[in-house]
Amino acid sequence: MQTDRPKWRSPECLLMLMASAVPLSFATWFALINNFAVEAAGFNGAQFGMLQSIREIPGFMAFAVIFLLILMREQPLAVVSLLVLGIGTAMTGFFSGVIGLYCVTALMSVGFHYYETLQNSLSLQWIDKARTPHVLGKLIAVGSFTSLLAFALIYLCLTLLGLSYQTVFAAGGALTCAIAAFAWLAYPHFPSRQAQHKHLVLRKRYWLYYLLTFLSGARRQIFVVFAGFLMVEKFHYSAASLTLLFLVNCAINIWLAPRIGKLIGHWGERRALLLEYAGLVVIFTSYALVQSAMAAALLYILDHLFFALAIAIKSYFQKIADPADIASTAGVAFTINHIAAVILPALLGVVWLSSPPAVFMCGAALAAASLVLSYLVPNRPAAGNEVRFRRPFPAVHGT
Repeated sequence: MQTDRPKWRSPECLLMLMASAVPLSFATWFALINNFAVEAAGFNGAQFGMLQSIREIPGFMAFAVIFLLILMREQPLAVVSLLVLGIGTAMTGFFSGVIGLYCVTALMSVGFHYYETLQNSLSLQWIDKARTPHVLGKLIAVGSFTSLLAFALIYLCLTLLGLSYQTVFAAGGALTCAIAAFAWLAYPHFPSRQAQHKHLVLRKRYWLYYLLTFLSGARRQIFVVFAGFLMVEKFHYSAASLTLLFLVNCAINIWLAPRIGKLIGHWGERRALLLEYAGLVVIFTSYALVQSAMAAALLYILDHLFFALAIAIKSYFQKIADPADIASTAGVAFTINHIAAVILPALLGVVWLSSPPAVFMCGAALAAASLVLSYLVPNRPAAGNEVRFRRPFPAVHGT
């Protein structure tokens, strides 16, 4: 790669710029959708669960990104995905009917999930293995900082300016589109260090990574879909109050995420994953029993703090992977991550109607399964040393 360009035009800075664009749309959508769905669209728990399942369908189809790479390189495709995310978000406030909201949510989600898939791939290709956890932590911190600004502006818009949902959705989406346009025009193409496969890749020796990814996606969906909905339906949080809670989470992550990245680099992936899943078992069980609005808010903050530890799954894969597999496996992993995400929100939305605690106990069970599997992650993962307690796979193609 060139060394004579300004530092701000480096691959790492481009990743950070694009990471800052996502929350302007997604934080806006995430902060408003619970109240918008209930107040403007009149959704019940089952309809909201269906909305979230539809939102996850593009994530389930993320493997298709590998076929788009035949037509377009990863970097420009990531920018196009940001544009789609911004456009979908900007349109959301103008669709309060059930079908309309389902459709515009799917459009927004295509941009979000395809961008996330490509960002994961580009990060693992452009960043040295020794720096990956720290840089991924910095990307989370950048996203959290932008989310903090977005949530603060949303709070002001709702409480002081009295702006409509339509205006706030449109503003968030437009800002994402503006940053995507700048990323397209201002940055050169950065080549990959290793030519990537343009076909789907599934390897037996990645089985633990696949399974951890699947359980992580299932568990996270329960939090993303139902934790916020619990705050609105049971404890009657307003959109402004929920946004204030998001602000607290983002402020903590700005400071904490880079340090968690460094901690993973020092501790290793195995210990980080064990800590994450042990904590999540306790948190999800507490969600099932909580009766206080303040206690629920505290659980929400604690749950969010554990998100950054998921960096360990990505750095574990980078250490065991064939470099040419990264782009293809990023798409496959996103699909695996969203298999349960497509099914669970709608299914558990029906369960929610009769027993909200049962939904969170399901999350606790998934976290417990992840905890057990984390014991199989080696202390020093590498190609040929993917799983503890068994003879290593040979690090060759086709395995």
